[in-house]
Amino acid sequence: MASIPKGTRDFSPEEMAKRNYIFNTIREVYSLYGYQQIETPSMETLQTLMGKYGEEGDKLLFKILNSGDFLAKVSDDELKEKNIPHLAARLCEKGLRYDLTVPFARYVVMHRNDLQMPFKRYQIQPVWRADRPQKGRYREFYQCDADVVGSDSLMNEVELMQIIDDVFTRFGIRVQIKINNRKILTGIAEAIGEAEKIVDITVAIDKLDKIGIDNVNEELRKAGLSEASIERLQPIVSLSGTNEEKLNTISNVLQQSETGLKGVEETRFIINTLKGCDLKNEVELDLTLARGLNYYTGAIFEVKALDTPMGSITGGGRYDNLTGIFGMPGLSGVGISFGADRIFDVLNTLNLYPKEAVADSQLLFINFGEREMAYILPIANKCRKAGIRTEIYPDAAKMKKQMSYANGRNIPFVVLAGDNEMAEGKITLKNMATGEQKLLTPEELIKEI
Repeated sequence: MASIPKGTRDFSPEEMAKRNYIFNTIREVYSLYGYQQIETPSMETLQTLMGKYGEEGDKLLFKILNSGDFLAKVSDDELKEKNIPHLAARLCEKGLRYDLTVPFARYVVMHRNDLQMPFKRYQIQPVWRADRPQKGRYREFYQCDADVVGSDSLMNEVELMQIIDDVFTRFGIRVQIKINNRKILTGIAEAIGEAEKIVDITVAIDKLDKIGIDNVNEELRKAGLSEASIERLQPIVSLSGTNEEKLNTISNVLQQSETGLKGVEETRFIINTLKGCDLKNEVELDLTLARGLNYYTGAIFEVKALDTPMGSITGGGRYDNLTGIFGMPGLSGVGISFGADRIFDVLNTLNLYPKEAVADSQLLFINFGEREMAYILPIANKCRKAGIRTEIYPDAAKMKKQMSYANGRNIPFVVLAGDNEMAEGKITLKNMATGEQKLLTPEELIKEI
């Protein structure tokens, strides 16, 4: 029996209409802010991908076996050892991209002589992760990224928050935009005496919403944090109040951390500047927001829908050092990524698709035979030129079959043209919902629809 891999999906014509509505909305907003579209290959070299996402991310990379006799250079002893990481390195030189940010960094380095800095790009393509499939989490899914490289200005972060607000306002989805800063998290690690454990701390507290504080604390213990450090962390991750109150409190906690205070200063600028941008959605400082990817160095963002349970539907942040890995140090970048598949699920759950966005054909011309076909062809072409989505039934089948097709496709109007209509230079328009029929000229038909 035919099947598809777990964590992947087929999409029907109706579902594709909905997905294209999502992509087109995001694409339109990106273009409004001056972002240019690029594309990169589905596969990258493992040298490009490995080591950019942390140890957990590396495990989730889909690796591609080398072409030809991929076992030729592997000894029997190596096979018997079953050292999976070693074998993967020998058998695979390429992998499917895990996200769009690392390939973008590689693109910038390769094409740096052709780019106008700052370079603002957007990219809408699928990515793959060898994750455990579950609701809202897929192994193949689309990301819709926007990034700016070549500028240190925090106005880029402000603009990206405006883009997020604009997109979700257009979708009609009420969201909460969460913001934090990796410098603040570094300062917290220093303040509790565990500066060298910053990666373990961020990976653990990033799971707070999913596994709860007790399990987060247990992960921290396993990572080697002392009970005293874990205890000092508790009031910080449970901090409440307004954004201003949180910033003031965390400033006091981080008095001895230059890096932490820099993060507070950056966050305060972004939040205060956004107050003058007339956002429709709330921006909240969340000190537990960590986003486990190691390449973030400054502001980090995450967006959650308020009216239906779903994981993060947009995320991103500042990554000052990413292109340095590819031999181009000193180039700052910041970006966001919309999770199109999760947005698709949210819009479905809340039934927020505009009717016109998922509309099918508006008009079906019934096929009575060759003579009638020659008559209706130019009329159908006029309808299409007028912007009316128009079909002609391809076969001169029985009327009942053609009408059933129109009903099955939810086509609201059907056009009939027989001897009487052709003699008068007109057509009969049938409303499939009401059964009402009108005798019209081609020009009147176009106006009616």
